[in-house]
Amino acid sequence: MCTLIVRTGRPLTLMGVRDEFTDRPWEGPGEHWPEYPGVIGGRDLKAGGTWLAVNPAARRAAALLNGRGRPAPERTKVSRGDLALRAAYTGDAPRGDLSRYDPFHLVLATLERVRLYSWDGDRLSAADLPEGTSMVVNEGLDPTSERVLAHLPRFTAATAWRELVAAEPSADPGALIVRHELPDGRIFASLSVMEVALTPDDVTYDFTDLTAERDR
Repeated sequence: MCTLIVRTGRPLTLMGVRDEFTDRPWEGPGEHWPEYPGVIGGRDLKAGGTWLAVNPAARRAAALLNGRGRPAPERTKVSRGDLALRAAYTGDAPRGDLSRYDPFHLVLATLERVRLYSWDGDRLSAADLPEGTSMVVNEGLDPTSERVLAHLPRFTAATAWRELVAAEPSADPGALIVRHELPDGRIFASLSVMEVALTPDDVTYDFTDLTAERDR
């Protein structure tokens, strides 16, 4: 995932935009992981993990974004897709040998706290997201990012977010919904949008398959 917008309060709201190569197989949200009972998310069929996991019973969600920094060694590298699953299921911070993972940002959201964990290949840092509306991108909480500068004020001012992502895909660096055709012919694009709302009494998870919308 390349963009996550978080609004604290009631409801606690997260909206994620997943950008990926269009030829990487995936499936929509469900309880796909018997080892993490009750956790819902879309599944990456290549590596088996997810980019946004929701644990409705615990009123907890975790979102994963690729980060910047030193890549993991190829001989020991493992997929980052299990990080959001474990965080949503257990509520714990990333732990163990993180050197196996490429850089990442992991947002762990509960009704009491929203925590951002960032691994750059050498060091894990952690910080609470501020009250209000925040946008996390591949650089982390970066107020100078073109995407943040272009879109965070819009999300901060709006009460409903869905219409803010109803845009034509663009290759512009500041675009929220992207589509890039690479020299080798592969396409990197925004594939789906997820909006999660958590309250003490309810959890909602709205999923939009952008590839289906483009095919209509």
